[in-house]
Amino acid sequence: MLPDKQKQIQLVSRPNGTPVESDFHYKEIDVPRPDQGQVLIKTLYLSVDPYMRGRMSDAKSYVEPFKLNEALAGGVVGEIVDSQSEHFKKGDFVVGMLPWQEYSLASEKAVRAIDPDVAPISTHLSILGMTGLTAYFGLLDIGQPKEGETVVVSGAAGAVGSAVGQIAKIKGARVVGIAGSDEKVNYLKETLGFDEAINYKTGDIQESLEAACPDGIDVYFENVGGEIGDAALSLLNKHARVPVCGAISSYNKTEEDLGPRVQSRLIKTSALMKGFVVNDYNDRFKEGAADLGKWLSEGKLQYEETITEGLDNVTEAFLGLFEGKNLGKQLVKVAEPGN
Repeated sequence: MLPDKQKQIQLVSRPNGTPVESDFHYKEIDVPRPDQGQVLIKTLYLSVDPYMRGRMSDAKSYVEPFKLNEALAGGVVGEIVDSQSEHFKKGDFVVGMLPWQEYSLASEKAVRAIDPDVAPISTHLSILGMTGLTAYFGLLDIGQPKEGETVVVSGAAGAVGSAVGQIAKIKGARVVGIAGSDEKVNYLKETLGFDEAINYKTGDIQESLEAACPDGIDVYFENVGGEIGDAALSLLNKHARVPVCGAISSYNKTEEDLGPRVQSRLIKTSALMKGFVVNDYNDRFKEGAADLGKWLSEGKLQYEETITEGLDNVTEAFLGLFEGKNLGKQLVKVAEPGN
């Protein structure tokens, strides 16, 4: 039987700098029941992502800010526990953008069915989901790595960065990753097959990057910004490409984020620097998902998921992103299927 009440996580104040626990509130709400064309979904896994920090402010951006005193939302894998839809039945697994709560009501058009036999269901929030697609399109459409070129990835042990590096290797590039611990450096080199990796917290990042990239940088996949980005941009080769996916180093800054001006570097190298979001490629998702699934089945792609247990620990998992506590994709496991 379904419960009458459930927990929901709301944003109750807009963070000033790094978010704190008091910016969030756990509220008890009713468990709804579906009407015609709707399904009730039990949350099994939910995704926490750095971009959500931007939605917690009210600054104009590419996506609408979260509203105060309402549920936060993100990628969710869930199980249908009640259905008034001709397209879904009880027991089906789905993925969609849903609220941070234990049970969610959704239109049948707002979620997509997933096959639990293809890969673990959590992968539809990581390597087979928006994370993998972000890496796929950012690298291949904007970065366009060629065999023998040098590809540098910041945030390389994160969910997007680790996929970027592996896809670059599939395309025959030499790959250098930048991460924040010796453990992550070893993971990139020994497990994922990166040619070189740098711990930016030890030594001078400029010197380390110059040593790792003696022939310069042809593609720099930007996830971090800040001093790491400055160092990488200084080493761009002629006609280099820079996909800009994120700038996590600045997300919690309260003052203006200043750094070297990039215009002269781009002119001198005839380089391309382009920002993007994965939804720019909505009409090509099937293409990306097919390639990612093929590479995963062939053993060419590996993935890591850092899984935190329990809805009560969602905010802890989210805040940990900004301290680099996760390896690969950070997920929260909310419930087991079938219970």
